[in-house]
Amino acid sequence: MTPNIVIRSETDADASAITEVTVAAFRTPAVSNHTEQYIIAALRAAGALTLSLVAELEGRVIGHVAFSPVTISDGTRNGCGLGPVSVLPAYQRQGVGKALIREGLARLKSMNAQGCCLVGHPDYYRKVGFINMPALVLEGVPQEVFFARSFDGHIPQGTVTFHDAFKADGRQAGTGDGLRRA
Repeated sequence: MTPNIVIRSETDADASAITEVTVAAFRTPAVSNHTEQYIIAALRAAGALTLSLVAELEGRVIGHVAFSPVTISDGTRNGCGLGPVSVLPAYQRQGVGKALIREGLARLKSMNAQGCCLVGHPDYYRKVGFINMPALVLEGVPQEVFFARSFDGHIPQGTVTFHDAFKADGRQAGTGDGLRRA
């Protein structure tokens, strides 16, 4: 990782830079629905960003990671979901994303979170300590891309539900938050 990178908490002034980083990071991946920037905005608008960190290089935001609350059907409390995590393409594969994730996990643990889960690439997320937990599921998501990490040794069992902001798609004109309305 570039040694001059600073990882810090998001400020209000970072919102547009985070959107730009997220759009750029998810522009080409085939696995993306290209809604990640709307999810972050909806989480922010709902006050549901448990933790939001940026990676900054020479005063410029080059990466971002969001953590938000999840519910688990077995009643496990204080769990978080990781994502989206975004790094500008020019800085990808240099350890910026992993540094954001590691710092975020350390902060969550110090905040007494019990664990964290995510949907992501198996090779990448195993490198930062996530594993498949067969008794923990996210409906509609293949088990091989759903990962979790316990901070306190408790292994939850049941169905995970991410915040409703993960349904944001940016198509709702006039709502301001990109959430689907009934």
